[in-house]
Parts: sequence; C-alpha cells; structure tokens
Amino acid sequence: MYARITRYKLKPESMETARAMLPEMKERIMGLPGTLNFINAANDDGSGYVIAVVESKEVSDANQEAVMAIWAVFGEHLEAVPSPEGFDVIANWQN
Repeated sequence: MYARITRYKLKPESMETARAMLPEMKERIMGLPGTLNFINAANDDGSGYVIAVVESKEVSDANQEAVMAIWAVFGEHLEAVPSPEGFDVIANWQN
C-alpha cells in the first residue's frame, strides 16, 4: 500500500464553501483506481491534509493527472496549488 499525503490551505473565507463541495466529490475521489481510504482533515483556519491510501505507488502515480483535476475544482478556494507527497504504508489500522 501507498499513501499520498497532501497539505493544503484554503482561503479563510472559503472554508464553508469547500466543505460543502466535498460530498459532491466523493464518488469521483473514491472512484480513482486503487483507492482504499480517503481522509480529509482540516482546522477552522483552512489548513489541512488529505491522506489517500492506494494500492501502490504505481497506481498513485497513474492517478496524478486525475487527482490534480480534482484539486482544480477547489482551485478558487485554495491559497496555493497543493503538492502531494508519497509514502509506503507501514500500518493502516481501523476499528
């Protein structure tokens, strides 16, 4: 497994709008090939992280164009274009 972790920053006035858009994007996000888990965590100031767990680095790399297109939907609400980082998953526990 591989995790694509992306730090982002929303414009302060866009937090509620971006949050409201997210459910509409669920099918598109979870429909990316090899997607196993998706977590979006944010603070009230608009700073946050997206953690996407996918089957492999190769699958993550192949999804890069589609992922950037998803971020583009939120473009006007972001302070800057996010830049993802990738990591091998050491543990992925759930209850």
